[in-house]
Order: sequence, then C-alpha cells, then structure tokens
Amino acid sequence: MRNRVLTCLAAGLIQATPMQAQDATVYPFEGTFEDATFAVENAIVGRGLVIDYVSHVGEMLNRTGSDVGSTTQIFKAADAYLFCSAVVSREVMEADKLNVTHCPYSVFVFEDETGVQIGHRNFPSATMQKVQALLVDISQEAAAN
Repeated sequence: MRNRVLTCLAAGLIQATPMQAQDATVYPFEGTFEDATFAVENAIVGRGLVIDYVSHVGEMLNRTGSDVGSTTQIFKAADAYLFCSAVVSREVMEADKLNVTHCPYSVFVFEDETGVQIGHRNFPSATMQKVQALLVDISQEAAAN
C-alpha cells in the first residue's frame, strides 16, 4: 500500500496546484521543508490535537537505500505526522467500528526535486468524511503558511 501511494504521488508532482492521486492529495508549499513541517505541527496542535509520532520516512529511505540495492533518492526529506482526534474518531467509529483501521491519521510533508509538498491520504467512504475534512483543513492551512 505504501509503495502504491508513493508511486501515485511521484507520478503527479509536476503539477503546481493541489494534486489528487487515488490515495492522497498533495498541496505545493512555498518555502523550506523545515518551514512546512513547522506549519503542519502548528496546524495540528492549533486544533488541540496531540502529535503521537513523527515518522521520518525520508531519512529511513535514504539510510537503507544501499541495503536494498537502490541508488535512487526518492525524497530529499519526508516526514509523516500521526495524530488522532477523540471527538472525530469516536464519531467515525460509532458509524463503523472498522474505521479503527484508519487511526491514527496522518499528514505528510516531503521535498523532492520539484519542491516541498504537504498532503494527506484520501478516505472515500461516507463514514470517514469527518476525518477527510479534518485532514484537508490541516493540510490546506499548513500549505497556505
């Protein structure tokens, strides 16, 4: 699944407007990777949410590339911010308890040769639209900073 999302993202990064792949939407960020991560952190924490974990995906890929026989640098940097909302999570899980599979939620930031992008996974199911709206709001707020 993770490879499919990355492939979808990489295929559409030439666009300068928000891009929607099958599994994710990305927004261009005018600034540095560090500024983008700061904006994402502020957008999450500013809603009273707690960041549970920051996954340093870019560092891991850069560190392990040679171990798996690759010389391709996918990202200059990439982080994923994992968090949850008690209010939104309760609502979507009361609608369908199997929505637990989507928790925690994440917003990601990456930098590659095209620039810095902020994005989130898409949830097409009706019961996950509250989460979808939350992720869109956080990503758009961060991208606008």
